[in-house]
Amino acid sequence: MHATLPLLAATDFPPIRRRKLETLQVNLGYRCNQSCLHCHVAAGPNRTEMMDAELAALVLRVLAARRIATLDLTGGAPELNPHFRSLVQGARALGVRVIDRCNLTILSEPGQEGLAEFLAAEGVEVTASLPCYSPANVDRQRGEGVFERSIAGLRQLNALGYGQGRKEGADGGDGEGSSLVLNLVYNPQGASLPPPQGALEADYKRELLAHFGIRFDHLFALTNMPIQRFGSTLVSKGGFASYMRLLRGAYRADNLDTVMCRSLVSVDYQGDLYDCDFNQMLGLRARLGGAPRPHLRDLLAHDPAGVDIRIADHCYGCTAGQGSSCGGALEAFATGDPA
Repeated sequence: MHATLPLLAATDFPPIRRRKLETLQVNLGYRCNQSCLHCHVAAGPNRTEMMDAELAALVLRVLAARRIATLDLTGGAPELNPHFRSLVQGARALGVRVIDRCNLTILSEPGQEGLAEFLAAEGVEVTASLPCYSPANVDRQRGEGVFERSIAGLRQLNALGYGQGRKEGADGGDGEGSSLVLNLVYNPQGASLPPPQGALEADYKRELLAHFGIRFDHLFALTNMPIQRFGSTLVSKGGFASYMRLLRGAYRADNLDTVMCRSLVSVDYQGDLYDCDFNQMLGLRARLGGAPRPHLRDLLAHDPAGVDIRIADHCYGCTAGQGSSCGGALEAFATGDPA
């Protein structure tokens, strides 16, 4: 695999600093039951890196000590970590919002029986990968049969109450509580920017409901990052420089205010800290309290607010066009549009 950090290190991207820490994004390991071309983690079935029980317990201590509102669990397939369920239960007991970044096919994986029911019972927000509503496009990007299994997973989640929208109260206003949240994630097929998120969400909702009877809450359109597997493919095909020109040419300064690293810290399976999941994959460790290798335990003593965020040229991927983060287009959120 081609290393892309040497191509990204020199940058004129504007300096940014972290604000209040609101989200702890924890990568529970790189093992996954899929191997996707766009995966910036280069996850797959043969990866063995996995967070252990001691670190999972430390995650809960940090959530409580820092009063962090959201735990964002990612991987690989985070559910393949043997401590996934106890971590979810511990976080929910603290009143923390938990997001599971789910690839959908994990719901039908041997050994994961009852996973969907567990997520529903704990009120976990599911953010699920579905790069297209076309079977051919999904299977081309993620492997044969993935679309069919993804649809089966979505139907299973819908049956448990996910993605059904807020219930209306007797007075015509919002009812008590809402459905279990189900969001979908779109990635472009190749070296292009995602289309406008709002229009694409409308297409997804129309097509998935009409053809498969599936409902969901929101669609997040994410830009492919020029790192790891996708970045290496660009280098191999001679398209890395042109893709970077695309990202740079679409830069919008307004997106700087809402990039995810402003309020998030990323933790790898060893407990090391990064400013985002992308920096984690590039080995660009966060700066915190002067520590040469900041660790999760350091958050017990040091507040990361106000710390300079480490940047490189890949940061243009988060600010191109509508902008892109783990929560989808930034421009829409900045204007109050939840789509």
